[in-house]
Amino acid sequence: MIQPVRLALALVLAWGAATPAMAAHAERTKRDRAVSVANGPAESLPVVRVARDVPTVFLFPAPINRKTLTFDESRIRVLDAGERSVIVQPVVDIPEGERYEVGVFFSDGRAPARAAFSLVTDPAEVDIQINVQRPELAGAACPVDEPRAPQPEDFVLLGLVDKEGVSATPVKGYDDAERGFHVQPAIAYRGKGWALIDAEVINLAGQLPWLPRVAMLTGRVGLPLRARIVMTDTSAIQPGESRRVLVVADLPQMPVSPVFTLELVGDGRTLKIPNVRFPKAVNGATP
Repeated sequence: MIQPVRLALALVLAWGAATPAMAAHAERTKRDRAVSVANGPAESLPVVRVARDVPTVFLFPAPINRKTLTFDESRIRVLDAGERSVIVQPVVDIPEGERYEVGVFFSDGRAPARAAFSLVTDPAEVDIQINVQRPELAGAACPVDEPRAPQPEDFVLLGLVDKEGVSATPVKGYDDAERGFHVQPAIAYRGKGWALIDAEVINLAGQLPWLPRVAMLTGRVGLPLRARIVMTDTSAIQPGESRRVLVVADLPQMPVSPVFTLELVGDGRTLKIPNVRFPKAVNGATP
């Protein structure tokens, strides 16, 4: 057993031994059991029985992203969160008929991507250790992980959006007849630690097929920023065709020069879009 798991179990034993109220619920049977996470939103969340005087430890089969841990702080305390474990304890016994959810995302992105549990209080039993199991996707000889459709809450849980939200600014259309391109008016977005340009690129008639492979943002001062290119269709843009091209860059803080030239280096030609200006962070956001 790895060290973080031993530490989690030691904490549970220590808290349990140090709680004098245990005698008041001596009749509760303590359980150590395996629980499988739900495969999707259509499945009910597995039920875990908790008590105000007994910590419950969840042991996960893969690393978790502790930043994505969600729970009702007024009802549930998280005593410890490790690489593969979480220890919880309700503030008070959960009233009959009420349930409270605790959930966390796995770090590897595999499906099921999130483990969530419905917490209740049972007068007869309490779970002191939950060995979390992650079901394999069925129906394929060689399972292939299916990407989970992103939800609005993911952007907040993963830290891509904070109280400043997302700001946007237009980018003027651009003609580069010499190199055979036309760029329709685009949008530049800025969020927490990232920037994105959403552009429609036209490969003019009479040109060779073209596919952007490298993206670079060059400012008037400072070093160029390497960026990622995202396209739903990764085949070459044929002459006379257009393609939506997203360019994403890590932007931990506003650069010295907020105005850039975007360079898209492709097969035999480079498209340069000048005067790309990222918006400033939104001011006056409500905490």
